[in-house]
Amino acid sequence: MGMLRRRPILGLPILALGGCGFALRQTPALPFQRIALTGFAPRSPLADELRRALAEQVQVLDSVNAAEIVLTALLDRRERSVVAATATAQTRELQLRLRFDYALATPGGRPLSPTIEMLLSRDMSTNESFALAKAQEEAQLFGAMQTDVVQQVLRRLAQLKLA
Repeated sequence: MGMLRRRPILGLPILALGGCGFALRQTPALPFQRIALTGFAPRSPLADELRRALAEQVQVLDSVNAAEIVLTALLDRRERSVVAATATAQTRELQLRLRFDYALATPGGRPLSPTIEMLLSRDMSTNESFALAKAQEEAQLFGAMQTDVVQQVLRRLAQLKLA
C-alpha cells in the first residue's frame, strides 16, 4: 500500500521542471537545406562530428556547386603544451587546445560572415604513474571540446541571414 502512494510523488519533480520552462538544449533550426564542407583533413574527427550533426537537418554535400552554403575549414588543429613541470623536468600540468578557424560563403564565393576563429582550452594534470588513464582523460577532453565546437558552429549557422 505504501508503494502505491509514493509513485505519484516520484513524477512531481519531472512535472515541475516542465512547468518552469526548463527544456534540454535543442539543436537550432538551420535556415538552409544544403551545405558543403571543404578544407578539412581527410580523417578529421571534427569534420566527421560536424557532418553527423548537420545531416540531422540538412543535406551535407561534397559538391560546392549544388550547396547553398560552403563551410571552409581554414585551421583544424589539436595542440598540447606543458604548463608546469617539476625540478626534474617531469610534466605536471598540460594545456590542451582545440583551434578551429572557418569561413562561410556562397557557392559563388561571396562571404557570408568574416572568418570565424575558435580556440578552446582545458588544463589537465599529469602523472607518469597513471599514463594510460591520463591518455584516456586527454582523449575525453578533446572529444568534449570538439562537441562544444560543433554546437557553436551550429548556433552560428542558425543565425545566418540568407538573402
